[in-house]
Amino acid sequence: MGSTAIFLGENFLITVRQGSARSHSELRAHLEITPELLREGPDYVLHAILDFIVDGYFPIVEAIEEDVLKMEQRMLAAFLTREEVTRIFTLRRVLVRFQRVLGPMLEVGRKLVNLQLPRLDEASKPYFRDLLDHMLRVESAITGIRDILISVFEASHLLEQQRQGAITRQLAAWAAILAVPTAIAGIYGMNFENMPELKTQWGYFVILGVIAAVCIGLYIRFKRNHWL
Repeated sequence: MGSTAIFLGENFLITVRQGSARSHSELRAHLEITPELLREGPDYVLHAILDFIVDGYFPIVEAIEEDVLKMEQRMLAAFLTREEVTRIFTLRRVLVRFQRVLGPMLEVGRKLVNLQLPRLDEASKPYFRDLLDHMLRVESAITGIRDILISVFEASHLLEQQRQGAITRQLAAWAAILAVPTAIAGIYGMNFENMPELKTQWGYFVILGVIAAVCIGLYIRFKRNHWL
């Protein structure tokens, strides 16, 4: 991001840009082909310059917003990757810096609208009100994007917890079902001589039936409770 200093005089206006990659040559060409605007005085040129700067914010905000909305859609379909989480915090830092830049601009815009300043024609006030409206739109868009970023991160965290909880319940349900044959087989696998039912003719099939009945009953119970 760059900065632009503007010096306004009675019949002149000087701008000093530092670190700005966006050239003002397009604005200069537009002003030169509209001499009627230049004849209105330097305050109208001041409005044109500020409006040119603020209009440059909108493509940036729209690009960030599009990126955030795509991330929101991916979040609803699958887990956010480490790179996407890092991207969320990177965008958040960008928006914080953007708001720091926009804050002084809003202060200047309000002064141009509400205060009686030298070198500013009263007839130019509506132009500066329109400029302030553009600034407020940018600020509102940035605030909205930050809210979406926060909601994306929080929703992703909640969905991840929900999915992990569902997996945990499924594992617990299957573990409970498998514990039944494991426990029964473990008991009858101790090979003591005086264990009951060892000499029963149909004992093997009875035990298999008990295991099947208990496992099916547990499966139905967990299915009804949406654990499986």
